[in-house]
Order: sequence, then structure tokens, then C-alpha cells
Amino acid sequence: MTQTTDAPVRETTAAASRSTSTSTFAKALNAALADAMEADASVLMFGEDVGVLGGVFRITDGLTARFGEERCFDTPLAEAGIMGMAVGMAMNGMKPVVEMQFDAFAYPAFEQVVSHVAKMANRTRGKVRLPIVIRIPYAGGIGGVEHHCDSSEAYYAHTPGLTVLAPATVRDAYVMLREAIASPDPVVFLEPKKLYWSKEDVDLAELRRTYDEGEAPRRIGRAVVARAGADATLITYGPSVPTALAAAAAAAEEGRSIEVIDLRSIVPFDDETVCESVRRTGRAVVVAEAPGFASVASEIVARVQERCFHSLAAPVLRVTGFDIPYPSPKLEHFHLPSVDRILDAVDSLQWED
Repeated sequence: MTQTTDAPVRETTAAASRSTSTSTFAKALNAALADAMEADASVLMFGEDVGVLGGVFRITDGLTARFGEERCFDTPLAEAGIMGMAVGMAMNGMKPVVEMQFDAFAYPAFEQVVSHVAKMANRTRGKVRLPIVIRIPYAGGIGGVEHHCDSSEAYYAHTPGLTVLAPATVRDAYVMLREAIASPDPVVFLEPKKLYWSKEDVDLAELRRTYDEGEAPRRIGRAVVARAGADATLITYGPSVPTALAAAAAAAEEGRSIEVIDLRSIVPFDDETVCESVRRTGRAVVVAEAPGFASVASEIVARVQERCFHSLAAPVLRVTGFDIPYPSPKLEHFHLPSVDRILDAVDSLQWED
């Protein structure tokens, strides 16, 4: 993980743009894909069932009809082949966007991602870049059966050469996917499945204009203060952001002011925004759905401890999924971080009162 040097971003969701209509997370992703394909003929979208069907979650709905089967098309059920084809296309001037359909379906392609996608630029001393976006519907909250819900971000974050993103809002879904497609290097784009149907007041046409004209604040490598607070900091990303916000709202009813940092970008990591918050509040809890051992949450704790040690009033804690294979749908709610588990962690941060 690398540190960004840009100034901290302190926008809030409520004030991020002039809102005039309602959009879902899924619709924002669909619009981002369509706008990127419209703007650049080298952008292609392919994967399992992404063509006529429009994808399992309908993220690619209408793209085949609009751009033709040459630019949005179905592939065989062969993730390693999908990824290998994307590598070849990217080496020859195209900008492939691939969908892995479900998080745990991506593992057959993992060798291609680690051995080739992540290493090609380094291997060729920058002469060959791979502008590939790997879209992965990821994490839990939908009651999916085995192989349909997983939190695999640590595998990708541990692999140098990959950008790893996890948006949590409709506005970020659009802008971050556009940024990912425009990147000259490979991006793993983690889409929280349970947020696909979340809604916000967002004018996608206005968001498109601000992005195209360079007015939209950059997201890659920049965290955001999703809720301001003074007593403790919750650090989170992707599917856990709404839960952390709900916990902060509940804590406010108990008289505690909790700040919530939405990382948005796991790699590169925004040390500046995170540490500025923790140094000010003196307490921190990291919230993530993935198992806690050897996790992204572990890395965040280490970074905060190293950089903010003399500002901490208590050890940095974690609220994560348990160190078990992803449970069955009926047990899922026990596994995922909850408002109660987060509040319990906040309560244990050595408060003097």
C-alpha cells in the first residue's frame, strides 16, 4: 500500500453535488460504462452473461444493444480465459472491462491477475501497460450461497501493481468507475452487491458533465470524511460504510461524536486523511466484512498505530467478519459487522467517563 501526497478530501455525501433525481448504485455503474464506451471506442465490456442478459445484476443492461456485440459480449464460463484474453487485448491497444460475475468466481483467473496483469508494466520497464478494469460483485448482505459471497480484497491489495477500489455511494460508483477505465494501469473494482439497489439523489447527466470537464474531485487514492465527528474515528470502505454510518448515528444518541472515514480506495491508500482524523479524535475502530486475520483491516491498524501512536488514547480496534469460511445465508447476519458490534468496540476505547 502506498501513501498519497494530495491534501485530505473533506467533502460529505450530502454536499457532493447539486441533486435533482434519484439513481441506484447499479444505474450509476451502467451509466459510467456507457459513457466511457461512448467517449472511447477502445473500451470493451465482456464476461459471463453481460451481453443480451445485461449481467446477473443488470449492470451491463442495454450496452450490447447500444454498442453492438463487438464491444459488449458474452464469454464462455472460463474466468482464466476471460482474464487471459483481456491481457492480450490490453497489450494491443484496447481497454477491456471484464466482469467476474461473483467474487468467488474470480479465483480461477487469479493466476493471470497476479502473474501477468499486475506485473506486466514492471516486467517491461513500463513499455507495456495493461489498462484493464476487473469488475467484481463482492461481499455479502444478499443471502448468497457458497461461492456467491466472499470478501477477497486482501488478495488483490497484497499484490503490488494493482489498484484496488471499493466505492460505497452512487456518486462514487459513477466517478470511480470512469476513473478506473481511464487509468493506464490495471484496476480491481470491487462492487458491494448489497449496495446495488441503494439510492441517492444524483443527477447522472450533471455528474457526467462534471467528470468530463474535470470538475469532479478525484477519488482514486483519496478517502472521504463521510460523517464528521470529534470523539473517535470509524475507518471503513465498501459494503461496511452504511453500517458504520448507522453506528455513528446511534452513538450520537448516546452523546458520542463519531467520525466515519470512507476509504473508497484501498490501494493506493490515503494515509493523510485517515491519520488527520485519528490524530484529532485519538481513538479508532476499523470496520470491514472480510475475516480479520492477515486482512486489509490489519494493515490499516498497523498504519494508524505507526503514524498516530502518540495521539492515541486507546489501541486501534477492529470489527470484522470472523475467521471462518463464509457462512450460509441464514447465518450471514452473525458474521457481518453490525451496529451493535461496532458500538461495543467504540465503548471499549478506554473512555475516561
